[in-house]
Amino acid sequence: MKCQITTQLSIFLVNKPGTLANVCETLAAEGVNIFAMTISDTVDHAVVRLICSDPRKALEIFEERGTLVVDQQVLTIEEKNRPGSLAQVARKFAKHGVNIEYAYCASGPSAKTGLVVLRPSNLKKGLRALTTR
Repeated sequence: MKCQITTQLSIFLVNKPGTLANVCETLAAEGVNIFAMTISDTVDHAVVRLICSDPRKALEIFEERGTLVVDQQVLTIEEKNRPGSLAQVARKFAKHGVNIEYAYCASGPSAKTGLVVLRPSNLKKGLRALTTR
């Protein structure tokens, strides 16, 4: 298991067709790759959370365009893609009294590893829970 503290960006966007395409095209044009993403919608806007190859550059891109963006620290975990992997992570957190505030993950059916993004109630305690036996 490879786990680390990573910068995540939360971008607040108008919830209408084409907005996400514009974000992705802008990042691509600047050479920023997206590794993970989730979108939550509300009545009038969407919150796009993403992990990318250059969060500092992406943050500057959004700020220059007047887009509301917030950076925060999360844990990313690369683990073997097999049944029970996420259960083991959740159990370690529970054992150490760390709550998972939100999470998202992805893996293709033929992928040998998956990526999990977690926002624990206590970042450092969560990292310790995953890196100690």
